[in-house]
Amino acid sequence: MKIVLTGSLGNISKPLGQELIAKGHSVTIISSDPERQKDIQALGATAAIGKLEELSFLQNTFTGADAVYCMIPLNANEVHFQAYLCKLANNYVQALKQTAVKRVVLLSGWSADLIPGEKPEDIFNELTNASITIMRPASFYTNFYFSMDMIKGKGLIGKFLTLRYSGLLDLLRGRTGLLMGNCGGDDKIVFVSPKDIAEAVAEELINPPTEKMKIRYVGSEEMTCNEAAKIIGAAVGKPYLKWVLLSDNQMRQGLKMAKMPSELAEHMVEMQAAMHSGKTLENFHKNNPKMGKVKLKDFAREFTKAYNQK
Repeated sequence: MKIVLTGSLGNISKPLGQELIAKGHSVTIISSDPERQKDIQALGATAAIGKLEELSFLQNTFTGADAVYCMIPLNANEVHFQAYLCKLANNYVQALKQTAVKRVVLLSGWSADLIPGEKPEDIFNELTNASITIMRPASFYTNFYFSMDMIKGKGLIGKFLTLRYSGLLDLLRGRTGLLMGNCGGDDKIVFVSPKDIAEAVAEELINPPTEKMKIRYVGSEEMTCNEAAKIIGAAVGKPYLKWVLLSDNQMRQGLKMAKMPSELAEHMVEMQAAMHSGKTLENFHKNNPKMGKVKLKDFAREFTKAYNQK
């Protein structure tokens, strides 16, 4: 099969490309970064360098493809976040229509259907002549990388947060660092490895579709946020690490202090609120997907290497 992947050499697209190439498929990987071209070619894939915002580039790249994997990269600097998501979704759909691609796999998220407002995945309903799988992976293990500084608990902010949420005694003992969010504490959620997502996406791309529109949830391990914090903490030498549960307003204020664009911040708050409510976990269980192979302790070893190098 001729398969086109978006996502450059990211946490999902790289192992996905490797798996597809190993199985004998012809793979093209889209990247906006010209410096990625040699690395993409080294995998045995064809590099297509261009911007997802350019419809003509997508049309040229999708021409002749049997299947396309679509993902919308996060742009943390995008002020009009929802419009950005919908614009890229529209570009994908128009390019897929023009090139008559018959098999499409879209990366979404396990709370995507629970967040208010226009949903980019709904735009793909316009593809009446294609079979579509919407992937709804749970909370990525790799999100822990974004909390690395908070886990380290360095500087005045780290000390202040330790004092506020763990107390003076922990601060004096040097037991700094924590995780926090408006989903946290003893909230039970599902975590997922990008490698397990890649394996699931590969299955959807190459196996004959059984449904015109399919929703597939992907997870690797279910546990509480505090249980996850203990695993990550033990791996980095902070066995006392905990995951503080914030209110929605506290989370909103924290993201504002971090200068995150307001639309993106609100999206993050709503996403975690849906997880805190238990609705995402309920939907996950209703679909009853088979759990992936990579467990959090496996990822924690990888995380520790990056943590110790920073």
